[in-house]
Amino acid sequence: MTNEVYHIPVLLKETVDGLNIKPDGTYIDLTFGGGGHSKEILSRLDKGGHLYSFDQDLDAQKNALPLEETYGNKFTFVRSNFRFLKNWMQYYGVEQIDGILADLGVSSHHLDEGERGFSFRYEAKLDMRMNQTAKLKASDILKNYSEEQLADVFYLYGELKNSRKLASVIVKARCSKEMETTGQLAEVLKPLLGYDREKKDLARVFQALRIEVNGEMTALRQMLTSAVEILSPGGRLSVLTYHSLEDRMVKNIIKTGNIEGKIETNLFGQSKSPLKAINKSVITASPEEIQANPRSRSAKLRIGEKWQR
Repeated sequence: MTNEVYHIPVLLKETVDGLNIKPDGTYIDLTFGGGGHSKEILSRLDKGGHLYSFDQDLDAQKNALPLEETYGNKFTFVRSNFRFLKNWMQYYGVEQIDGILADLGVSSHHLDEGERGFSFRYEAKLDMRMNQTAKLKASDILKNYSEEQLADVFYLYGELKNSRKLASVIVKARCSKEMETTGQLAEVLKPLLGYDREKKDLARVFQALRIEVNGEMTALRQMLTSAVEILSPGGRLSVLTYHSLEDRMVKNIIKTGNIEGKIETNLFGQSKSPLKAINKSVITASPEEIQANPRSRSAKLRIGEKWQR
């Protein structure tokens, strides 16, 4: 399996350019995947620079092997959830980082590898674990969550207005029907999905389950908070998001320095946010990139820089 097949990096040049790389700097790619962004960062570092790349997926770790062989002392792969960013940097004795990149959401590899259960396009077990050693699967949520818990998951993480109806149907159906596979879940929900919105709403249901299985919002909150703390003055945070929940959190952290978006000012009325936005409006993919890589259609790139105070 080649890295190009595994995952096509979105907004590759724009995202890495946003880091304003110093050849002897220290950088982190929090979402290694197929290694596209990492490889581009490494190509811009000299022997004094270093890249730490995170990913909790075993397949991603396999993709990192060629880079470890090629770049030696310039590259370190960390098989871990990026929520533990700060812990790992303490472990490696690194106090400040010159740039941090994160390409959030599910990779094209996960969507195209049917047996992992990330997409309703393939008949597969409802798994959805990014970390294959984790215990909680999507099927466990459907079996064990209460109707209220399911409704909350669909509303909060899928932004589905009919979340309560969806939850009710699942709870009633699980008494007599199995919901172990993607197809079984889709069949149960089909009566509630309008023909013109069926695929879009199913995608949101699967998104919501995936986020819950992997604790993505909690992990993102912890990662962004840690990223701000360990960035050096002048250091850059370059983040790609794919849905409004992620984007809101990234926008808030860059604008205000906190996830909630609470603006705090000093005695002179100046913002106390440790970051400033580099791009005033989000950067999106060109029509040419969208045609070549449909995943880039929903991508939004935000870049922040730590104030040099």
